[in-house]
Amino acid sequence: MSARRWWREPLLHFLLIGILLFPVFHWFGDVRAGDRILVTRERIDAMAEAFARTWQRAPTSQELEGLVDDYVRDVMAAREARAMGLDQDDVVIRRRLRQKLEFLAEDSVTASPPTEHQLQDWLDAHPDPFRTDPEYAFRQVFLDPLKRGDALEKDAARLLQRLQALGGDANIRNVGDSLMVPRDIERMKVGEIARVFGDRFAQQVIRLQPGSWSGPIRSEFGAHLVYLYDRRTGAVPPLGEIRPQVEREYLAARRREALDDLYRSLRQRYPVVIESEGEATLATGDGT
Repeated sequence: MSARRWWREPLLHFLLIGILLFPVFHWFGDVRAGDRILVTRERIDAMAEAFARTWQRAPTSQELEGLVDDYVRDVMAAREARAMGLDQDDVVIRRRLRQKLEFLAEDSVTASPPTEHQLQDWLDAHPDPFRTDPEYAFRQVFLDPLKRGDALEKDAARLLQRLQALGGDANIRNVGDSLMVPRDIERMKVGEIARVFGDRFAQQVIRLQPGSWSGPIRSEFGAHLVYLYDRRTGAVPPLGEIRPQVEREYLAARRREALDDLYRSLRQRYPVVIESEGEATLATGDGT
């Protein structure tokens, strides 16, 4: 009778339950279900593939074990740091999270390539970045200041009057002084003119009116009398010739638009209060 009462004692039941549960707690410790770190087969394969791309060979079992261990340390450290609040008010982490969010928004733009019609519309609406530089065709007669000295200006005025009378078709082969630069420039862009004659000369030539001799115009060599006979304005090449550049600019603009749209929508969800001296100002949803 006393034995039956002993088996019914609540204290005995408690002790027995504790004995049974002790190995379980000893095995699992205080790990909660949400703290488990799962290293999937897919992740291990990705680690091995990344290793192979870098080193041009498959990792050894020891190297692969090290990769997995490093990944586990990353996860453990990140979880522990968040639990300790180390991710709060950290500029580096905040900027990295912003970067990842913006990458997601930008990826939506590049998910599908633009059509030819979209690129042509973009080129028609934004031609200036793709327009070629104007080109200039001119003739020049050189006057060497080292040879002519103080007579340079007088010689230039006299020769200019003579050339103006002859016009643009004047034979200038033996006129003026020799210079290792062609007398007839069939086609040159402003930058090319500046590289050959100097920037000051180039800026004066592009201001000339075609159809008459002008000068003297100073260059890095000396003085020149110049006849501008053609000015070709910059043209926009066909899409087929500049498609990569147009697509690059088009996608860049689309990414900017996607980010603007993202932050406009986020502004509606997050009221912004900007404190100034003596008062707090509530920024509007559109960022103003």
